[in-house]
Amino acid sequence: MNKRLDHLNLYPFEKLNKLIDDVTPAIGQKPISLALGEPKHSAPSFLIEAYCDPIAITNGFGTYPPTRGIPKLREAIASFVSKRFNLSQEINPDTEVLPVNGTREALFAIAQVVINGSGLTLIPNPFYQIYEGATILAGSATRYIPCKETNNFNPDFSEITEAEWRDCSLVYLCTPGNPSGSIMSIEDLQYVIMKSDEYDFTIVSDECYSEIYSATPPPGLLEAASAMGRDDYKNCLAFNSLSKRSNLPGLRSGYVCGDSNILDKFLLYRTYHGSAMPVQNQWISALAWQDEEHVAVNRKLYTEKYEAFLEIIKPVWPMQQPEAGFYLWPKTPIPDEEFTIKLLSQTNVKVVPGSYLAREVNGVNPGANRVRLALVAELEQCVEAANRIKQFFKHLG
Repeated sequence: MNKRLDHLNLYPFEKLNKLIDDVTPAIGQKPISLALGEPKHSAPSFLIEAYCDPIAITNGFGTYPPTRGIPKLREAIASFVSKRFNLSQEINPDTEVLPVNGTREALFAIAQVVINGSGLTLIPNPFYQIYEGATILAGSATRYIPCKETNNFNPDFSEITEAEWRDCSLVYLCTPGNPSGSIMSIEDLQYVIMKSDEYDFTIVSDECYSEIYSATPPPGLLEAASAMGRDDYKNCLAFNSLSKRSNLPGLRSGYVCGDSNILDKFLLYRTYHGSAMPVQNQWISALAWQDEEHVAVNRKLYTEKYEAFLEIIKPVWPMQQPEAGFYLWPKTPIPDEEFTIKLLSQTNVKVVPGSYLAREVNGVNPGANRVRLALVAELEQCVEAANRIKQFFKHLG
């Protein structure tokens, strides 16, 4: 048995389930979950119609899917990335793109490729727990970088010592950030790229919330590299998916783009890993990446929910709409676990304690006394949740 498995931490939602196992939710109120970041908007109808094509389904079921991806999908992804991130030189669909089964499996798998059983991995704190698990099972040590409010909830790389940079094999970035929705600037991304030039480590940028924003499209890692004249994207890999962008979490479809040398090795790994996406899913994915109209509609729905929720809640619980994503990351007036339990018992609204999304380092957990609220439910439910929370605060005193 792999002994590293014993070092994996309990997943946040398993910890949440244990926390509330003995809690009796408010009687007479339907449950509303703001805990899981699972999009609830309807999948685009044109994709559903296309997916029901019996010829496409028959052909897909009767074909072993290519791990490299069908040309139509790779071309659609390359076109999307090149246009969306203002690249001076278009992504090569044959060498700089790999379709993946959602970002989750790929963000885990890439660590097994680029980490050579040692070294150091830098992870933002709070973070998406897949980064940590991937690092542990690849045999790397982990350096958690606190994402403090004073740094706009972005990782402060000035804290990293030269010795740590020298020992670094991999850096995970998340922009827009989970859970804060913060956006790393072009300059911040270029700082990490320059460090990679100096110390030769891989940069993995998780950009799965990039298409849910309030005003200006967030920049990406490849955009930052391109602006530096780095059209080979050396050591740079950007990950994205259709889960949030297109409300297709069940399709399990995403991409990784960037350094062709790393992707060549990643493809080799994936041919053994058995992670090829079904052909019918690849075909539908290509259609999704080629359409922007449904994405604009999706953004509008989140904007409406933010406006309605915050109008109700801000008089009793100060918080701001983030730059991107669909989360809120407010402070709690009492410890986050206690807040979560009381909120559920009195309102039947479920949230995630912020401390479950982070790690304590030097006695400080940057998620402590915060909670994450996912505005993924329909507008009516989000408004109902806001009204219940408002009443909860009045009784909280």
